[in-house]
Amino acid sequence: MTPDMIALEDVIVLIQAIEAGSLSAAGRRIGITAMAASRRLAALEAELGVRLVHRTTRALSLTPEGEAFLPHARAMIKQEADGRAAVRPAEAGASGLLRITASVPFGRKIVMPVIAACLNSNPDLSIELMLDDSLIDMAAKGVDLALRIGALRDSSLVARRLADNPRGLYAAPTYIARLGKPHMLEDLTRHECLVIPGTTHWMFNRAGRPVQQRISGRLSTNSIEGHLQACIDGLGIARLSGWDVVEEVARGHLIPITLSDAAIPEEAIWAVYPSPHFVPAKVRVFIAALLGHLRHK
Repeated sequence: MTPDMIALEDVIVLIQAIEAGSLSAAGRRIGITAMAASRRLAALEAELGVRLVHRTTRALSLTPEGEAFLPHARAMIKQEADGRAAVRPAEAGASGLLRITASVPFGRKIVMPVIAACLNSNPDLSIELMLDDSLIDMAAKGVDLALRIGALRDSSLVARRLADNPRGLYAAPTYIARLGKPHMLEDLTRHECLVIPGTTHWMFNRAGRPVQQRISGRLSTNSIEGHLQACIDGLGIARLSGWDVVEEVARGHLIPITLSDAAIPEEAIWAVYPSPHFVPAKVRVFIAALLGHLRHK
């Protein structure tokens, strides 16, 4: 069987079905129905003359023949994508519907300006932005790109580090006038800390080692924007990302707090997408625009 006898569209369905865990999720990723995805997979198996996938009502798994074929399938898709990229003019831009998810504050303050620029420079592009402070199932929602901050959970998704995400402690002038500033890590035990419900400790680095510091506060919320507003209102000390408080610090609404003996561990901003072998131009264009925006923050 020669590669030019195999339809690349059918190969893409196989790869996406295995990575997403179902034909319906694969269909959502590439914009076709579950029935169409099933037909393409069946066509690929007929062309090769072997069964590639065991199908059940709940999951898919590769047959031994599928295991053997999968690396070649991925190589075929990569070769085709490399070929297109080599001849695609830079001014061609992006097209189609791009589904993005991000946290509420990051989406509002960082992602929205990038979306505006991308839509202005790519007239054939449409964008659907889902703002949610909790993690969503990318495959189930048909998401092309997730923008996440902090430690990532182990998964089959592809993660690309975009930038550092420096964080710090902040408080309002009214809070500091009332209760003062903490200067050392243990001072936090005597302060009102704005926390996520159920949180009893904050992580810090001290002398090159991670340490936990017990904290408490009368107000807890699962919303980062809730933490920010409560902090501005003088209700406590909050841990916030630097990009989230640029305006508030500049206007004097918040004051950074530096501890002499500890610092908040470093985090990163990540671009997460389903597959390294089928990254649409719309995703590449948006990531490039976001990188450019983050470099100037």
